[in-house]
Amino acid sequence: MGYNSAGYENECQKTAMLKRLLPFVEKRVNLIELAPKGTGKSYVFSQISKHGWLNSGGVITRAKLFYDMSINLEGLIPNYDYVALDEISTIRFSDVEELQGALKGYLESGAYTVGIKSGSGEAGFVLLGNIPIEKMDENVSMFDKLPYMFHDSALLDRFHGFVKGWEMPRMKESLKAEGWALNTEYFAEIMHELRNDMTAGSVVNALLEVPDGADTRDTAAIKRITTGFVKLFFPHWKSADDVDRELFEKYCLAPAIDMRRIIKVQLGILDAEFRGKDIMPAFIIR
Repeated sequence: MGYNSAGYENECQKTAMLKRLLPFVEKRVNLIELAPKGTGKSYVFSQISKHGWLNSGGVITRAKLFYDMSINLEGLIPNYDYVALDEISTIRFSDVEELQGALKGYLESGAYTVGIKSGSGEAGFVLLGNIPIEKMDENVSMFDKLPYMFHDSALLDRFHGFVKGWEMPRMKESLKAEGWALNTEYFAEIMHELRNDMTAGSVVNALLEVPDGADTRDTAAIKRITTGFVKLFFPHWKSADDVDRELFEKYCLAPAIDMRRIIKVQLGILDAEFRGKDIMPAFIIR
């Protein structure tokens, strides 16, 4: 990634930074990250992989994201591993209700329909924005500064997890890598190929027993993020027999649950229907 690991103060800062790579290795991971200025959001999503797209400012339309009927051209989502909207508070959205409907369908199933054109994509959808210090608290409303389009609880519920960007350090000289390192383009290609590796998903499904009363969206989100963490941290695990259960819970399952839990807490603040429903299922590790 171009960073010096010795420049981080603790493991929490390192793992927080690596959460940004989840859409690089796992298909259709939808994230929201709010972070202080200068923590490198734009760099990660624009400079590391040619398979992703970062959009900063301007106008976002359904045609740009999915399909432009006027010129018969597919949009960003069918063509990239992830689409990240940077400086989200400055972006304008045309035909809000139309775009909301298209996004709800895509974020849920990976499919979309524009006019008579139906298609599918594998891109993760990521919202990136800045957050003031007084809002760096998962128990207060953090989403009120998002554009009006994302004040729809049904749409927000389709985002899998939240990244606490304030856990990452502001960029400084000691964080810049020096000397020999793995080529970034090669690293990006490895991550791109990992998206097609079904092994990690099979391992996660074999390990986790889900209680009957668990919310389906919560379960799907947690499994998707957990699978991404397995690919990032333990790509050598090829079956459940290979897995160190303690490491799996600490580095894969627990952070995935926490990322999803914050989405549920914020939904409860935004919409009374979700209030009190922020408790995550008690997964059993086999």
